[in-house]
Amino acid sequence: MLRSARRGSIATRTATVRDGTADPAPAPKEGPPAPEPPESSASRREGPSPVVRALAVVLAFAAMVGFAVVLARLTLEPSIASEPLTHTNLRPGDSIRSYLDQPAFRDTVKQLGGNIVLGVPFGLLLPVLFPRARGLVRVVLLTALVMILVELVQGAMVTGRAFDVDDVLLNCTGALLGYLLLGRRLGRAVHPRRRHWWHRFSRSRQPVGE
Repeated sequence: MLRSARRGSIATRTATVRDGTADPAPAPKEGPPAPEPPESSASRREGPSPVVRALAVVLAFAAMVGFAVVLARLTLEPSIASEPLTHTNLRPGDSIRSYLDQPAFRDTVKQLGGNIVLGVPFGLLLPVLFPRARGLVRVVLLTALVMILVELVQGAMVTGRAFDVDDVLLNCTGALLGYLLLGRRLGRAVHPRRRHWWHRFSRSRQPVGE
């Protein structure tokens, strides 16, 4: 009886296969969607179009020229009235302390704030004009170089002016603030990001599946 039951089940399966009514094979399960390929490094470094970039550089150059004119008028014009009060300062902090000791708060703000504001355009415009000048240290060094030259000309050729190292420090502080607040973003918006040599090692260490 057991053999007849097995034969009946086998016959039923055979008939089902012949009739084409066999259960279809289960469909393979769909896996998670394949991740989209990451953007290439070239596309991420793409900046604005050449026309927009050239226009930004021209505007920055015009602003730098205007700033240079204002800087020359503020620092290189003779001041005969202040000649008895001027003296060379090579010790950092001396002039700043004298500014803070001014009896009128307005004079303190004028001296300290004026020198700081005078350095802000360097931090804003240098990253746009010179892509290789991007970077906090480069901006500060270029600002210090320019302002040291201005102070040297003041002390050697302009009546009523003298070299003051504190003025250079305050100018560099202004350039630092200008770069951190806006200059860094302007430089990256106008010019594509640079590819440093250490990026090769960081890319080679990334897993293949990432």
